[in-house]
Amino acid sequence: MRLFGVFIFMLVFSVISNGQKTVIKGVAPGAERKIISLTAPGDLITFWEKPLISSRIDSTGHFSLSVDLDKTIKATISIEFHQAELFLEPSKVYDIRIGPLTYDENAEVNPFIQSQNLQLEATDYDPGELNNLIGEFDSVYSGFLMANFNGLYRDRKKALLDTFRVQLNQHFGAVKNSYFLDYASYKIASLEQLTQYYNQGQLAKKYFIDKPVLYTNVEYMDFFNSFFSKYMAATSNTIRKVDITALLKGPDPYKSVLKAMTVDTILKNEQLRELVMLKGLLEMYNAPLCPQKEILTVIEATKERTKYPGNRQVAEDIISLLTKLKPGTKAPEFKLLNRDQNEVSLKNFLGKPVVLGFWTTYCETCLSEMDLIKPLFDKYRENIHFVSVSADKYISKMIFFINLKKDYTWTFLNIGDQSEVLKDYDVHTYPLFVLIDREGKIFKYPAGQPSSGLEADLQKILEP
Repeated sequence: MRLFGVFIFMLVFSVISNGQKTVIKGVAPGAERKIISLTAPGDLITFWEKPLISSRIDSTGHFSLSVDLDKTIKATISIEFHQAELFLEPSKVYDIRIGPLTYDENAEVNPFIQSQNLQLEATDYDPGELNNLIGEFDSVYSGFLMANFNGLYRDRKKALLDTFRVQLNQHFGAVKNSYFLDYASYKIASLEQLTQYYNQGQLAKKYFIDKPVLYTNVEYMDFFNSFFSKYMAATSNTIRKVDITALLKGPDPYKSVLKAMTVDTILKNEQLRELVMLKGLLEMYNAPLCPQKEILTVIEATKERTKYPGNRQVAEDIISLLTKLKPGTKAPEFKLLNRDQNEVSLKNFLGKPVVLGFWTTYCETCLSEMDLIKPLFDKYRENIHFVSVSADKYISKMIFFINLKKDYTWTFLNIGDQSEVLKDYDVHTYPLFVLIDREGKIFKYPAGQPSSGLEADLQKILEP
């Protein structure tokens, strides 16, 4: 067996055919009975994370995850906040051992800070497996770039790149894996851009014009994101002359913006043009004086009217990214244990506004704010639900604390192993308060703390 630290890509997996499902199975010593999850970005522009499957590791540390795939993707395997990335191909089995990790060490530290890279060990080593090919390619590529960066970037020595192509062909010329070949091709494209081996028009002709859009190939999309960065606003000599803001405020802005972009000869292909438009609108969204409402309208129209499923996914993810935790959007659902260790859902609180507060027993500010919740609870308890969510790893700590505080009679819940709730609410510091309306929609995020503005927020949400 070979052991590898996982930083960017997984390097070692055994792979066998397994019908239509992709399976990741193995053992994770020290993670017995913890949740193991598999996620992947819905697209490689927003990187909006989508859950694929999760399961509980058994009492012996063994796990098995099975997911239907119709294309190769780059996924993330997680135990709590500890992660590793890997490429998954359809209809294959990945048999791995996750290196021992003391998951409960520093349990009272913010999990966003304490997360570590998981380490993987394979039952067999296959040099022709995709993760190993990419790992080896990246190693060769990085070594070349480090040794020749000045020559490539400062001196524009194109001969260095020609020599490197010969080296790569000798090393990987026999590889037939189509994902790898595209990955390597667009990785080289980035070097060609760095060295100005080709001008922008030549690069576009070689890599984008009349070429398929490879939505799930990480190097294609990395090159796409680099090539079309600020393209609508600055890079394109033709589009930047168009008053996009005026078109966004005019009739049928979706059609108008797409039509205006046809002046750029690189974007004659409708699928590519629409994808570049989505990226450009995403980049424009937070610019000063930008018409955000109109931008969202065009992205919504793209989601509804596009002929291309990949572009629809990008549009959906951009909407999710730009509207997450915004007023009027649905508050992320959860099911957590209360002080009696009964499961409670956010849906249980529909009908009244909810003050949702995230805290821990080891956060001194949280404890002082908690004392200030008590008078607010006494004043508004008939009209508002107060829900304090403990991010302590063990529910026993929460119960011990609130048992000492006999007058803390509002709802207390514990995160336990449901760490995705912290991700859903972007909880990076404690305490954090969120105000949710009667229908389960975000009213204010973040809301004021009891010591600074929360009561004013409560009065607003109770207004008729």
